[in-house]
Order: sequence, then C-alpha cells, then structure tokens
Amino acid sequence: MKSAILVHSNKPLIVDNIVLPHKLDFGQVLVKIKFSGICGAQINEIEAVKGKDKFLPHLLGHEGSGIVEKIGAGVSTVKVGDHVVLHWRKGSGIQSTTPKYNWNGKTVNAGWVTTFNEKAVISENRLTVIPKDFNLRTAALFGCSVTSGFGAVNNDAQVKIGQSVIIFGIGGMGINIAYACSLVSAYPIIGVDVHNHKIKMGKKFGLTHGIINKSNLKDEIKKINENKDIDIVFETTGNSKLMEKAYELTPNNGKTIFVGVPNKKISIYSLPLAFDKTMKASHGGASTPNEDIPRYVKLVKNNKINFNNLITHEYKLSEINKAISLFKTGKAGRILIKF
Repeated sequence: MKSAILVHSNKPLIVDNIVLPHKLDFGQVLVKIKFSGICGAQINEIEAVKGKDKFLPHLLGHEGSGIVEKIGAGVSTVKVGDHVVLHWRKGSGIQSTTPKYNWNGKTVNAGWVTTFNEKAVISENRLTVIPKDFNLRTAALFGCSVTSGFGAVNNDAQVKIGQSVIIFGIGGMGINIAYACSLVSAYPIIGVDVHNHKIKMGKKFGLTHGIINKSNLKDEIKKINENKDIDIVFETTGNSKLMEKAYELTPNNGKTIFVGVPNKKISIYSLPLAFDKTMKASHGGASTPNEDIPRYVKLVKNNKINFNNLITHEYKLSEINKAISLFKTGKAGRILIKF
C-alpha cells in the first residue's frame, strides 16, 4: 500500500509501500481513500513548528473522502461500503487506539486519521457517512477547510447580518470564511492578501472588497466601511505580525478571531479585553462534523452552495511533494491528492 511518510522534519515526504496492521482494534475502520486535501496543519507538521517531532516516522493528512472496506469490533456508525468524510475533529462513535503501520521493518506511527495513504485505519469518531451519490471530490473539503472556515464564522465569531468583516489571508481557509460570511449577509467582507490573484478568487466566493497589504491599512478599511471600524477581524495566516495587526485593527467592541497557528509569540495590549473587546483562537471552527457535514451536503445537493471552483489543482500521491511546494507558494486554491 502506497503512502507518503514524514521521516525527517523539514525534508520531502517519502512515498513508499507500507504494511497495514494485521487486525483492526476496537473502534477502528479501514477506509480506501479517494481524495485528500492538503492543509496548513501538514506544513506545520513537516516544518515542526510546534517543536521537535517525537513521533517520526509518521503519516500525515487530516481531511479526505473514501469508502469503508472493513470495520472493527464495536463500530456502529459506519458499515462496509459506506462513503465517508475523514476529519480531524471528533464526531460520533468510538475513539479508538491509534494504528501502527510497518515500513521495511520499522514502525510507522499515525494519528486517529491520516489521508496521505491509499488505505488508512481510522478511528470511528473521525468518520461521517455521506450519501453515495454525493461527489467524493467535493466531500474531501468537508474534512477541514469548509467545516473549520464555516465554523469560525458560525460558532466562533457568530457573525450577524450586516456586520462588517475583514479577513487576513485569502487562502483555502480565508475563502471559506468569506463564503460563510456572504451566506449570513455580512457587509462589507474585506480580504487582505499579498497576492492580487487570491483577492480576485476570493471575490468569486463572497469578498466584496480586497486590499493588497499596505502600511495605511486602517485608512483603506475606513474608506470602504463608511469611516467606521470593522466589527470582526479574522486572521488565517498565523504570521505573528499580522496577528498583532489584526488585533490592533479590532475596535474595543469588536472581535478578533485567530484561525491560523502562530509562527511566533505575539504581543498585544490587553486592557481592551477587560471591557468589550473579544479575542479568540479558533479550534477547527468548534465544528461538530456529524452534525455540520450533513447540513453542507444538503446545501450542495440543493444548489445553495458550490465548492467546485475552490479546487484549483489535483495531483497523484507520487507527486505529493510537488503539491506541497505549490501549496507553500500561496498561488493555489485548494489542492487535492486524487487516488
């Protein structure tokens, strides 16, 4: 079974054959992967941004779609043949032990969900069943980017009709945030990025205005928002300087929502937090996959939302390092690995 393995931090993944565990443990499910997304979380793991990686070598990937091939003891929410979304947030069902694979006599570690492999042993509570007539290509996005982005809007920020929004970073996450804000009729929805083509793409998914990051950002925002402060500021890049800027631009009665993982410690003036200013770090948009994913499936099937244009590139598993390199340039929308 082919898999992409992280063997050394800050090195390309190694694509090679690994051997599945001999037996499924209680609560484990074997899934044939059809599509996998690439998220910033995988880049963070490869680059060991949280510190030394104690689990090398290990597998990666936390959003995808596939078909159930086997189920272990105790599994009740999925059955063989089901089409499923694979997600990193906990859903319904058992949380199993994590699997261990074998690669040339070495143990390869894995978490409760991995998607950079042709087949994967997944914890039951990281799977949500979807209709068999639903496009598995689109479904892969529900594992993280859509649920996290929409959840940041609905759950973390609780954006109201007519509230003004600014989004730092118009990548896969920023576009989903913009799309969700448009669905709840926020206005204006302002995107800030260093790439003009990403602003253009964001306008297809709800951005009403775009700003190429400038030193006079506050003046530009006030021009757009009728000389008023912005109600809600989302920061998706994890760049510490931008996180500080996002907090600074948030008025004393506004909300700052940090969606990206910070690359360094940040420094803020905390006094406004004692009054009405709110600062929150989003953890997957506080999404509940087994509740949220069926809602999004319903909206797609009834032509209320459409994510087709969000996916800009597809690669084979053998090309995964090329896909990761493209992801890091910021020049793509959502990138999928197609099995």
